[in-house]
Amino acid sequence: MNIIPELVYVIIIYFTVINVTGFVLTVSDKKKAKAGKWRVPEKTLFIVSILGASVSVYLAMRLFRHKTKHKRFMIGIPVIIALQLALIIILCLKSGLFALI
Repeated sequence: MNIIPELVYVIIIYFTVINVTGFVLTVSDKKKAKAGKWRVPEKTLFIVSILGASVSVYLAMRLFRHKTKHKRFMIGIPVIIALQLALIIILCLKSGLFALI
């Protein structure tokens, strides 16, 4: 029994769900900001980004011009993306995945 295919599906589902969540939270926060309603805490947006939604949060920020004047977001989210890419590269190198290419 090979567990790798099942693990790949779980990873794909996880990143799909977390990225949709990050995008929806960011867009929702923008709409709430315009309406003067209760907002999504910034901490929540950062936590969701760290958990894997950094690209979708950044994309939503740029598409909807949300948090683009906040240095914490305009620097923080790209730093999270860079760290996540570095981690992926390190894991791929250690696993020998790049040797297949």
